[in-house]
Amino acid sequence: MKKVLIIEDEVPLLKILTQELSSKTTKTYGASNGKEGLAIAFREHPDLILLDLLMPEMDGITFLKKLREDKWGKGASVLILTNLEGDVEKTLTAIEKGVFEFLVKTRWSLRNLKKMVESKLYGKKPV
Repeated sequence: MKKVLIIEDEVPLLKILTQELSSKTTKTYGASNGKEGLAIAFREHPDLILLDLLMPEMDGITFLKKLREDKWGKGASVLILTNLEGDVEKTLTAIEKGVFEFLVKTRWSLRNLKKMVESKLYGKKPV
């Protein structure tokens, strides 16, 4: 079974993503801040992490820095979900930290996100 960790401080969005991405072959974990998310990531070693950048207690960039300091975390797959459109500095930092995709929340649909997650987890090509 594949594991997906969703770190998002907007609780309604966190609930929707956790429910929609969960399946017979995918277990989802949710965290509402970076500190909680980091603890889950180190404990569960998810196959994919969906990460918001602006969060309480620990923001997404700090989360990425701490994640990449860990032996397992160096290779963890991370997909950024954010409202920070056009923040070049944060985008570059995320890319430097090995993020494979950077999605602006207002520009993606749940359907397309699910396809992207399936592609990353199971090698299915998005249609």
